[in-house]
Amino acid sequence: MGLLYVAPAVALVTVFFIVPLAMTAWMSLNNWPLMGEHSYIGLGNYWAILRDTRFWNALRFTGWYTLVVTIAIFAVAFPLAIFIERPRAMTNVYRTAFFMPAVIGFASASLLWSWLLNVDSGLFSPAAYALGLTEKKFNLLATFQPAFWSIIAMVVWKVAGFTMIILMTGLQSIPSELQEAAMIDGAGPFARFRAITLPLMRRTLALALILSVAGSILAFDQFYIILRGGPRNQTLTAVYWIFNQSFVSFKLGYGAALSMILLLILVVLSLVQLWLLRKPEGVD
Repeated sequence: MGLLYVAPAVALVTVFFIVPLAMTAWMSLNNWPLMGEHSYIGLGNYWAILRDTRFWNALRFTGWYTLVVTIAIFAVAFPLAIFIERPRAMTNVYRTAFFMPAVIGFASASLLWSWLLNVDSGLFSPAAYALGLTEKKFNLLATFQPAFWSIIAMVVWKVAGFTMIILMTGLQSIPSELQEAAMIDGAGPFARFRAITLPLMRRTLALALILSVAGSILAFDQFYIILRGGPRNQTLTAVYWIFNQSFVSFKLGYGAALSMILLLILVVLSLVQLWLLRKPEGVD
């Protein structure tokens, strides 16, 4: 009876994860063009990755982007979660407003911000010029630093509300009696946050962190739609390079090998995060 109940979930996982993963692993061992017959080459694609400097540069940029955007998301989401955690006037309005960008798809959000960042017909550059903040209209996407931080701002606006909801559920699961007892003992806000809030939110933080890191490493839409890898290929992400090799150069086998390497990196990072955020022994 138990197997019967889990059969639909097992079927979905098998069809949409295990089978595609097995096919990708097999493709990575072949020279697999878009058209024509494929041929088995063993680890040839993986040896080629070692010499692919563009991929390693993309992976290095992806790591830097993941670090910066994850810190930025938590820096915004945690204060928002604390702000909306307890009922107060218009709490539901705040929760809805902060969460609303999360329901927009990344492609739609990227198209919106692509317009906002447009130097002539957008919002930011013309508004700054009209208000006299700049001497002329400026292109935020022309050089690396403004383009990079524009993407960071867009992702934080898009994702922080979702992370906020996850963190809020963790905050609400902490018994209020613990906070009240700590206050009676004279513990200040920072001491209560360090000694009570953070330890009791380990699982919630682990979930939010893994989702944020995994989503950032797999970033593609915003860099493809807004920047197209520019300026001067400085914002090529790992997934963007996999897309380029698979569907622009039509080297599906090599793209599959790159995907397997990226999957391995994600698994290792997730395991490391879970280990770092594990609960101490003896703590329920």
